[in-house]
Amino acid sequence: MTWNKWVRQSHRWLSITFTLTVAICFVALTGILPFWVFYVPLVPLFLLMFTGLYMFVLPYAAKRRAAVQS
Repeated sequence: MTWNKWVRQSHRWLSITFTLTVAICFVALTGILPFWVFYVPLVPLFLLMFTGLYMFVLPYAAKRRAAVQS
């Protein structure tokens, strides 16, 4: 598996994890779960930010790499 595929699949699974943690936060609004549960979605959100930035920069880096080679 190439690096790009690994990042894309990680981003996909992190988005699923983030969605589940947000759903858990809605359960926490009922008062059943402790207050720190509201911070749990921040972990996958930060990881999503890094993988998303990588995928955002990827086409620009490829374009620049192609310009340098030609």
